[in-house]
Amino acid sequence: MSRRAAVRPRPPIAILTDFGYRDHYVGAMKAVIATLAPDARVIDVTHGIPAQSVVAGALALRECWRYFPADTIFLCVVDPGVGTARLGLAIETDTGARFVAPDNGLVSLAVEQAGLKRAVELRSVRYRLSKVSSTFHGRDIFAPAAAWLWRGKPLDAMGPRVAEIQRLSLGEPLLRERKLVGAVVYVDGFGNLVTNIGRDALARLQAGFPGRRLSVRIGRGAPLTIVNAYGDAPQGAALATFGSFELLEIAVRDASAAERFGAAQGAPVTVTASPGLRNG
Repeated sequence: MSRRAAVRPRPPIAILTDFGYRDHYVGAMKAVIATLAPDARVIDVTHGIPAQSVVAGALALRECWRYFPADTIFLCVVDPGVGTARLGLAIETDTGARFVAPDNGLVSLAVEQAGLKRAVELRSVRYRLSKVSSTFHGRDIFAPAAAWLWRGKPLDAMGPRVAEIQRLSLGEPLLRERKLVGAVVYVDGFGNLVTNIGRDALARLQAGFPGRRLSVRIGRGAPLTIVNAYGDAPQGAALATFGSFELLEIAVRDASAAERFGAAQGAPVTVTASPGLRNG
């Protein structure tokens, strides 16, 4: 009996947007995909990115792309510059993952991890809808491009090569005397306030002030202790911890830190090496 070669499954198309769940926008994008690539498996990453928050979309994508099959096509639309001169891109990476998105930094954190192999501008009219709205490129340009890529069209058929893509920076926390000053960059659905302060920055502060205990403040709030897990704090207590983003975040046990502190993206966060306080 002959051995039949294993059939490699086709990659999914994974969609991330800030379109929400009220309107028809996501459904229209999926309808375009279903028409052009009816056999494509479509996965919703999220459509709950805060409206026009490129940073939040970039962080959410960075935190999940690697868990998808290696050749997944990521269709990402958080596009406050829709209809302007900003480019639309299709990107191939060293890992095999491909990204279709506006060139506004939305996919840059994920692409940086995956390794940029090549990028093209979505210029070819053959691989978009015949009529393009100035306000809905997700339906008219990005969804068709993702579907055609899934069908096997090469990246270079979509348009000319682009040497660079727009990069997004979360900003580096600043070390001032015995303080590390950062900011909230993401607020998740539980109201946890994720900052741009990583473990390396915290280690530099500790190295400069050995033996000091660190405390965290958001705005002018009371100092918070850094714990290992949410459950290490009493119910209803505010805390600081390193969550799944591997960034320092402020949370409230079984409640919303965003509501407790009235905080949103951009809120200042300070880590202080307090004099007179020793570990242990």
